[in-house]
Amino acid sequence: MPLHPQCAAIVEAAAAAGGSPFENEDYHLTRAAYLAGTEAYRHDTGALQSVEDRMIPGPGGELPVRVYTPVAGDMVPGITMFFHGGGWVVGDLDTHDHLCRYLAHGAGCIVVSVGYRLAPEHKFPAPVEDCLAATRWAAENAAALGGDRARLAVAGDSAGGNLAAVISLAARDGGGPELRLQLLIYPSVDFNADTDSLDENGDGYLLTRDAIVRFAGLYLPNEAARGDPRASPLLASHHTDLPRAWIQTAEFDPLRDEGRAYAEVLAKAGVPVEYKCYPGMVHGFVRMGGKVDLAFQAMDDAVAALRSALGG
Repeated sequence: MPLHPQCAAIVEAAAAAGGSPFENEDYHLTRAAYLAGTEAYRHDTGALQSVEDRMIPGPGGELPVRVYTPVAGDMVPGITMFFHGGGWVVGDLDTHDHLCRYLAHGAGCIVVSVGYRLAPEHKFPAPVEDCLAATRWAAENAAALGGDRARLAVAGDSAGGNLAAVISLAARDGGGPELRLQLLIYPSVDFNADTDSLDENGDGYLLTRDAIVRFAGLYLPNEAARGDPRASPLLASHHTDLPRAWIQTAEFDPLRDEGRAYAEVLAKAGVPVEYKCYPGMVHGFVRMGGKVDLAFQAMDDAVAALRSALGG
C-alpha cells in the first residue's frame, strides 16, 4: 500500500525542516533533536504501580536502568529487558519511556529499560556488554524486583532490536540466563546487508542509507569486525536453541528485509517465530503513537506476545 498519510505528514515535516534528523554531522545535535522530537510522539500509557530510576553495576561503571512495575492486580510474574533504539548513538531512557510504560501496563510484566553506553564515546562492544550485564543482573535480582527469573524476555527497537537478538545469542552460548522471548522491533541484524528494502527505502523515509552508514561508522568503525555475531546476529554460526521470537517490521523501512531474513533464519533453525510487516509504516513508527494510530496495533501485538510468553 502507499505510505500512510500520518507517516507521510511526519516525513514531509522532516523534509521541510531540512531532511532526516539522523544525517546531522554533529551527533550531539542529533541526540538533542531525537530527544526533543520525542515529546510529539508521547501517548497515553496506562497506570503503573511504580517507575523507579536505579543505578546497577555495569562493566564500565554504574549503569542506569529504569524499572516499570505494573499494578499488582494486573501483573504476571515476568520481566522484560528493554533496549532502546537510536543507532547505538542516540536515544536514552526518556526517549522510549512512553513505549516502556505501555508495554509494562499492557503485558502486566516488569520492564527494565537499560541506559547502555553510546557510541562514539563507547564503541562496539560496549552496548552489548552493558545490556548483557543488565540482563544477568535482572535475573539474579528477579525476586527483589517482584518477578520470576524463569520468565525473562528481551526486547528492543532498531539498534535495540539488534541488541536483543545479540543478547539472546549470548545467553544461549554463555550459560544463561534462560529467555522466553526475544521481541525484535524493526531490528538491524546484519551490518553487511544489501537488501531490496535498503534500495527502495534508503532515502526519504526518516532513516536513510546515509544515516545507517553514519551510525555504523560511529559504533563500529572497524569494518572487518562487522561480521562478528555480536554486531550482526544474522551471521551467527547457528540459530538453534534460541528463544521464541516476535519480529515486527515496517513496509517503508530500509531495515525491513533484515527483519524478515532473521525471521526466516530462525524458523529454519527450528525457533518458533511470528513475523509481521506493518503496511504503510516507516522506521520508528512504534514509538510514534502520539501521531501514528497504527503504532497502537503494533504495541498491542507486542503486548500480546509478551503476555503469552511470560504469563503462561
